[in-house]
Amino acid sequence: MGVTRSCPLPQLCASAILVVEIAAPRPVGANGERSMSMSKKRISHSTRLSGPSPGQIRRRNLIIGVVIIAAIALVVVIAAGMARGGNQAANNQGAKAPVPAASSQGTTQQTASTNTPAVQGAASGQQTAPPQADKSAHRVTIATSRGQIVLDVYPDLMPITVANFDKLVKSGFYNGLTWHRVEGWVIQGGDPKGDGTGGSSQTIKLETNPQLNNIRGAVAMARSSDPNSASSQFYILKKDQSSLDGQYAVFGKVISGMDVVDQIQQGDKMLSVKE
Repeated sequence: MGVTRSCPLPQLCASAILVVEIAAPRPVGANGERSMSMSKKRISHSTRLSGPSPGQIRRRNLIIGVVIIAAIALVVVIAAGMARGGNQAANNQGAKAPVPAASSQGTTQQTASTNTPAVQGAASGQQTAPPQADKSAHRVTIATSRGQIVLDVYPDLMPITVANFDKLVKSGFYNGLTWHRVEGWVIQGGDPKGDGTGGSSQTIKLETNPQLNNIRGAVAMARSSDPNSASSQFYILKKDQSSLDGQYAVFGKVISGMDVVDQIQQGDKMLSVKE
């Protein structure tokens, strides 16, 4: 049941009406005299007391009346608000707020200057099963000062992306480049400028595959807000990020060396990247 509260609205309104009646100008008779004057005798100019004129008194009384009415209205509004608050409290009593379900999806943004996804509130969930057998899958080894990271890449599932990556690997493009971005959920490298704004001389079209998701250990191409701007930068996930699925080209997965991925610090180098 709602909580009801009494409000002195009738009494307050009656008082306001009385004030208005008192402050209102008196009716004037046919001869111009006030119908409720204290005396019909004329007071000579010589004996009239100095003070405010009747018009000034009426204006003053009218102003006072308006102020009182405004104060009454304010009291009524406050009382109504208190009554509504009491009713709401009564209706909510004993009811618990719903608890949001846990989610691995963070808040995703695109950052053109860094060619990278930005995720907040990342959470690691259970890893999904590896993609179905890709007979053409081959391995790529990234050597770092903290150990080796071994990847499987899938040209049958992601032909455009893997062809671009393989070309860069075979040309030695990645050798000596740094991991310029390291956060709790991701590491990212492959930028010759080392600040997240660079790339190779070629960009590729975005391609995705439902068998390849953004889970821990996934390897994917980074890009700007333009879906078709991926070039050389890639990232490796340390935590599941399903909110990125369908937006970034996942083309491989770490099969050995996730402990090394977890240890990488910003500025660490890829000593060599070889197939």
